[in-house]
Amino acid sequence: MLGAIIGDIVGSRFEFGPAPKEGFELITDECSFTDDTVCTIAIADAILSGKPYRNSLVEWCRRYPDPMGGYGTMFRKWFMQDNVLPHASFGNGAAMRVSPVGWLFHEYDDVKDQAKQSAEVSHCHSEGIKGAQCVASLIYWLRTCRITKDEVENSVRRGFGYELPPLKDIMRIGSLGHFDSTCQETVPWAIRCFLESTNYENAIRTAVMADGDTDTKAAICGSIAEAYYDIPEELIEKALRLLPDEMIDVIDRFYDNLKIEIEY
Repeated sequence: MLGAIIGDIVGSRFEFGPAPKEGFELITDECSFTDDTVCTIAIADAILSGKPYRNSLVEWCRRYPDPMGGYGTMFRKWFMQDNVLPHASFGNGAAMRVSPVGWLFHEYDDVKDQAKQSAEVSHCHSEGIKGAQCVASLIYWLRTCRITKDEVENSVRRGFGYELPPLKDIMRIGSLGHFDSTCQETVPWAIRCFLESTNYENAIRTAVMADGDTDTKAAICGSIAEAYYDIPEELIEKALRLLPDEMIDVIDRFYDNLKIEIEY
């Protein structure tokens, strides 16, 4: 969960700003949490509190209606309307918020089913659901050592039909100013950034350097990377300083549930 949140915060200042430079500082005063973090917190809170995903997302997004970068137009309309109904979106929002599912459920069938449920309340297009299921599955597989890092690409291809483009192609497209807002682009691109990484920090840097939707690509990449790498304590401390207490409370409950002690 923190893997996704830190990725979001690191990528936040580049989403609509100038492209990052090699060796950029990860977390600065220009960074903040975005809608990716709000929605990730909402999914975790739904599971931990036994609330419907839809209710938790609406509650948290209305509580934070104007995070850095804002929400997508369709999603904002979704959580602000009185009769909250899903729409056939294949945007990357379903995948960027799903990481708690990959950690808090301990049977693979449950992970896939809950990822679907967490997506379809707002993103009921098959591509939106598939993106969420793929990210949650990878987290589950890696954290439980069902697969090795070397087996990720084939597992993703067999399980979800994604072909992962070479990193050089992702970097080239990003340099052209392309904004990867769909699940079918962002998810395989974020997975490739993880596969080319050597540690958590390097994974986040790689995802942000690919430009485009930097906060969401880094959130998805970071969520997967957390299931494989340790996150540096310094990054955790810096990220948590940027979050309100009620979000930190959900994070504490999340790691307490997993019996994982985080230092900050």
